[in-house]
Amino acid sequence: MNALIRRKLTLAGIDLKSMLERFMGNEDLVSRFLIKFAEDDNYDKLLEAMNAHEKEDAVVASHTLKGICGNLSMVRLFDLFSRQVEALREDDWEGAQALMPEIEDNYTLIMRTIRECGWV
Repeated sequence: MNALIRRKLTLAGIDLKSMLERFMGNEDLVSRFLIKFAEDDNYDKLLEAMNAHEKEDAVVASHTLKGICGNLSMVRLFDLFSRQVEALREDDWEGAQALMPEIEDNYTLIMRTIRECGWV
C-alpha cells in the first residue's frame, strides 16, 4: 500500500494504524475487507428503511453498519452510526433522520476512496 493510498484512506476517515493492527499488518486482507465493504448492501437497506420510516429495519441496518465500520476503523462513520442507533432505540426518529446527510457524505467519501484506490 503506497503513501498516496494511505493518505487517501486516512483523509476518508479511516484510522489506518488501528486497521492495520487489527489485520496484523496484512495489507491484502485490508484490501479484501474494503472490497467487501463496498459490496455490502446494508447502506441501501438503511436508506430504504429511513425513507419508509421502518424503525426496526433501520436499527438493524444502522447497527450492522456500525459494527462493520468499527471493525474497519472507519471512525467517523462508526461514530455517526453509533449516534443513529442510539437515537433510533430511543424513538428519536427526527434525530436519526437528521444524521443521514452527514452519514451520506462520509459514506460517499469512503466509497469514492475505495474506487480511487482501485479496489472496485
